[in-house]
Amino acid sequence: MADTTLPGRVTYDQYRQFSDDGKRYEILDGRLYVTPAPSPDHQYASRQLQRMLEDYFESDRRYVIFNAPLDVIFADDEVVQPDLVVAGRSQVSRRGVEGAPHLIVEVLSPSNIPFDRQAKAERYRVRGVPHFWLLDPAARTLECFRLDAGSYQLQASGKERGRMEVPAFTGLTVTLERLWLSRD
Repeated sequence: MADTTLPGRVTYDQYRQFSDDGKRYEILDGRLYVTPAPSPDHQYASRQLQRMLEDYFESDRRYVIFNAPLDVIFADDEVVQPDLVVAGRSQVSRRGVEGAPHLIVEVLSPSNIPFDRQAKAERYRVRGVPHFWLLDPAARTLECFRLDAGSYQLQASGKERGRMEVPAFTGLTVTLERLWLSRD
């Protein structure tokens, strides 16, 4: 995770003019961050969870699910690219998702653990994202947080194997072992 310092605050208009160099750029509170490409374990876990979320939200036409890269635009100086986003259809514009989506999932990589767990979680809290999940392929864990009285509270967590129920999403069951890439 690199904090790339540019003079002054970086805006969405400046960000949109960056060349497509294959890197992932995000703006938090006017500061530009660059992250390396994710690992196969990261991508596999993200895709598997995305499938489960798509199955769950399939009949609910209010929401749409996206995977990275996709801009979530909180403000002119705050643009993130979460790994998975569940947003209201009315939030989707030609630019990306406008405002706080219903659910953001960050898939942890060794290079981004403190950034996702602290910096991004804090910005999501401040911006009012109601549900924030952390998926860690290396530790084989999933943590599901819900915004309650201004802070994130752990609602459900699981490790390695088994089925995990998420109270805020009635009927959603996450089969943990499906998230992890097997090399057998």
